[in-house]
Amino acid sequence: MPYQAYNPDWSFRLALRKKAARWQQQSLLSSTQLSTIELAYPLDYYRPAWPLRVGVFLFAWLGLSLGGSFSFLLVNESPFAAGLLYCLLSFGALELMIKQYRFYHCGADNALLYSGLGAAIALIFYVFYQVSHRYNDFSLGNGSLFFPLLLVLALLVVAVLRYADAFVTIAAFFILVLLVVIGSAQSALGLALLPFLVMGTAAACLALYRALARRVAGTALADYYATSLLTLKLLALLGIYFGGNYLIVREGNAALYHLPASQQIPFAPIFYAFTAGIPLLYVVLGLRRADRPTLLIGFLTLAFSLYTVRYYRSLLPPEVAATLAGLVLTVVAGALLRVLRPARFGLTSLPDDEPRHFNLENLIQAQTAHAPAAPAGGGFAFGGGQSGGGGATGHF
Repeated sequence: MPYQAYNPDWSFRLALRKKAARWQQQSLLSSTQLSTIELAYPLDYYRPAWPLRVGVFLFAWLGLSLGGSFSFLLVNESPFAAGLLYCLLSFGALELMIKQYRFYHCGADNALLYSGLGAAIALIFYVFYQVSHRYNDFSLGNGSLFFPLLLVLALLVVAVLRYADAFVTIAAFFILVLLVVIGSAQSALGLALLPFLVMGTAAACLALYRALARRVAGTALADYYATSLLTLKLLALLGIYFGGNYLIVREGNAALYHLPASQQIPFAPIFYAFTAGIPLLYVVLGLRRADRPTLLIGFLTLAFSLYTVRYYRSLLPPEVAATLAGLVLTVVAGALLRVLRPARFGLTSLPDDEPRHFNLENLIQAQTAHAPAAPAGGGFAFGGGQSGGGGATGHF
């Protein structure tokens, strides 16, 4: 029995058809070739367009909410029994819809997954609360929350591995960061090192992403976990930046120590360097590696760094600063559009679906075709035929 809940061929076919449609927009494939690919790789599962998926999700969530109340009445209003029944029914219905009705991230299965995980997490905290009322305190200084949150993290990781859901990946990442924060809050040294611990945790997640991406590369699982891996990468990049951002560290320090106003933090120049240097590093890496997610994260974090500077050092009124920033960005964007058309320094401002004016199939045939090999001898040798060397019998 495969560990993945969905058929990995579904994600592979979906990714292949998206690439084929993109190639057809770029004039690399003809419409006939695209139709042939779509016939060879049919999408034999249920997944409507995204607006309909949202509607199906909301409708399913409403039904599950009513079902939760009904399950509570079935078990004589026992919280544990109601939560266990609701959790089992949610995951049972989820597996049935995937295997029997071939649902693939269509909205209803996502709602079942989230409701089942929510019930399981509630059961974990309910059991720990029955053991000790210390688990009723959800403050960061309560170290008793570490173990139940660790179980929640394990549950979310298992759910990501089986269902490859992006929102569950986000939840697992934030639970991991929360565990680091709670563990650090148990000592003064931990609080002092908290920004570096958060950055280190995010860097470890980025290393995990690279290891997993290399492991599944070239297999059907690469498409199956593509969204989850991309989500993990983006969260890790953001975690590294926000863990060292001066504004986040300073205001977070004031919140942890319950200060009425934030104060200058120790080793402030280090966080100045992180705030200014990490976005520039992301932009450079994104350009050098042609990595669009890293490049976009670099631009977003650069904008937040400018906001950080303005938050503590306001030189101009907000309306003047916004106007000047808009003018500068407009001029820079126009200059880049003109300079990078069609391409320069390995970069281009042309859209990805710009026609390339040649056919991909013809290009492959031209690259793989081989000319006839030349004779091994020094020149053309007459004779060898059956009638005076004329080759009348077909032998040369």
